[in-house]
Amino acid sequence: MSLTITLTGTGGAQGVPAYGCDCLACRRARLQEQYRRRPCSGVVKFNDAVTLLDAGLHDLTDRWPAGSFQQFLLTHYHMDHVQGVFPLRWGVGAAIPVYGPPDEQGCDDLFKHPGILDFSHTVEPFVVFDLQGLQVTPLPLNHSKLTFGYLLESAHSRVAWLSDTAALPDKTVKFLLNNQPQTIVIDCSHAPRAEAPRNHCDVNTVIALNEVIHCPRVILTHISHSFDVWLMDNPLPGGIEAGYDGMEIVLE
Repeated sequence: MSLTITLTGTGGAQGVPAYGCDCLACRRARLQEQYRRRPCSGVVKFNDAVTLLDAGLHDLTDRWPAGSFQQFLLTHYHMDHVQGVFPLRWGVGAAIPVYGPPDEQGCDDLFKHPGILDFSHTVEPFVVFDLQGLQVTPLPLNHSKLTFGYLLESAHSRVAWLSDTAALPDKTVKFLLNNQPQTIVIDCSHAPRAEAPRNHCDVNTVIALNEVIHCPRVILTHISHSFDVWLMDNPLPGGIEAGYDGMEIVLE
């Protein structure tokens, strides 16, 4: 049974193209659909179950008819990661489980008016839970709001989803060292900087992390338009690649 993750968005809240920007990356993205970057998100498929990993896409109700997925798995409650559920919650029919960190504030009035969304499935750091046979471990990240990454694990596959974050907490690094994912999908919003950014990784941070973790395949997400401009002229180190919207990761 294969574990498949599709990157449905690899940008940040700003997106690519950025509104009003005329940089090379934004011009390219306006002309060629494959270079657009929507809000950072993914789709996990395992055991005929579908999990939507974050909900930043505006058109979730068009992409996913009622009954076509089993649950949401949220990293955190910033608007660019949950905005797609705001209209969806007023649908009718069966409740939709939402797994995510125990952030009492949530986002806007989601918890006060959840509609068909069931937010009772809060998860805890390093406490494994099951989604239709897929083992999921929440991993603390460094962000301006309570945020979890996730190790997704089947009998023969391990992939870590690590967005949004600025580097990683020591306990999360130690966990990844002990559990050796085959693939890491990680926040990398910025080209190399002299000083590490506060809320998201730059390339130098990701390289330094993987010198410790030694993951054979690292895929960058949450990519900004300015980082895209840098990527036009600069290669990434071996084993590290830039993700793109629609990219499919299959682990057998």
